[in-house]
Amino acid sequence: MIRQLLTFPSGWEWHVLQQSADAMQPKQPLPSRKNTSLPARAPERLRPLGNSSSSNTDGTDPSPRQELSEFKRRFPECAQWIDHSESRKTNHILVYNSEDSGTILCGTLMIQISDDASDIGPFHFWVSRHRLVSIYEDMRLPLRLQHESHITKYGECELAPEAFFIMISILLGTFHNGLDGFERRLGELEQTMRHRNRTDLLDVIFDRRYDLLHWSHLFIPIREVHAAAKEAFDEDLMETDGFKRISHKLERIETLLKHYALEIDTLISMDDAISSFRGNDIMKTLTIFTVLFLPATVIGAIWGMNFEWLPWSIQHWGFPLTMSCTAVITIGIYWWLWHKGWTGDLLVKKREKPRLMESEEEHGSERSRSATHGRKRKKPPGNPPDGALGQKSRRSRT
Repeated sequence: MIRQLLTFPSGWEWHVLQQSADAMQPKQPLPSRKNTSLPARAPERLRPLGNSSSSNTDGTDPSPRQELSEFKRRFPECAQWIDHSESRKTNHILVYNSEDSGTILCGTLMIQISDDASDIGPFHFWVSRHRLVSIYEDMRLPLRLQHESHITKYGECELAPEAFFIMISILLGTFHNGLDGFERRLGELEQTMRHRNRTDLLDVIFDRRYDLLHWSHLFIPIREVHAAAKEAFDEDLMETDGFKRISHKLERIETLLKHYALEIDTLISMDDAISSFRGNDIMKTLTIFTVLFLPATVIGAIWGMNFEWLPWSIQHWGFPLTMSCTAVITIGIYWWLWHKGWTGDLLVKKREKPRLMESEEEHGSERSRSATHGRKRKKPPGNPPDGALGQKSRRSRT
């Protein structure tokens, strides 16, 4: 275990713990003053007190286990949390009270580290009012959180929980990038469904649904941490700028997730409705074809029987007359179905649709022109001119 201690002007401490080199991905040393570029005024605001390369009394470097034991001895309230965090790979959030540190918020958050949906790692945290302890298994997390652009923000925080939520906001950057990509893919799905509705489109809709579930599973624990911090630190934290910003950001993300879920549910409902209409049209078409060819089927079956005498079978005009009767009966059945409205415009709906749209546009333009002429003819209220009054009085006398 590699340890680094950072203190800030307001007095709160940040203990950065990195697991042994065997667990690092990739294997790199923890950022320090020697290998981390800080702002020009950082030495005044940030001062490392602990020494991650301190030596033992015999001049040898302490082992990671010795450093971890020393840290547990100095902060016994963190010992149990550290032991449980070494093997935890799931979300876990806990609020409890300690005699030495007061109310404590601790646990583990599973964070997506990169744009790859499968690249998820744990972020272990322990937060009191004036102390923040974080444990990392992936070096990309501390490199991102200790970037020079964020050090100044930490120095402006009055409490460790406020800085903790600034870190959460930084880690949510990957979350925002993932939602942006998801929104782009969802828009492409909507356009595809509008212009070319394929039969296999439902599989793509469910793929987007699974993507949304992935982001929802990552967001729910962060929302839980936000609620647990209100329970733990109450008014002291809720009035800070960092907590207000993360609150607004979480509300925005929650609104987006609800909106995306509603869009996907709408797409599923539309696909279901389109499939139902398509199935009804197919069954209606098959039924109409069956009814129309029923006379020909019956007459063909009768003529195919082995009778010694069949009407018109030996006449040279028998076959044309039979075909003509079959055509007349078929046309009569089709007319009867059309008159009843059972054909459902299967043959003309695509041709009539542009005409209906043109007629609607013409009616709309006529309504707009009539409304425009009506506004032009309308006169403002007031007394009529004197000439009009004179003409009206002369007509009345006449």
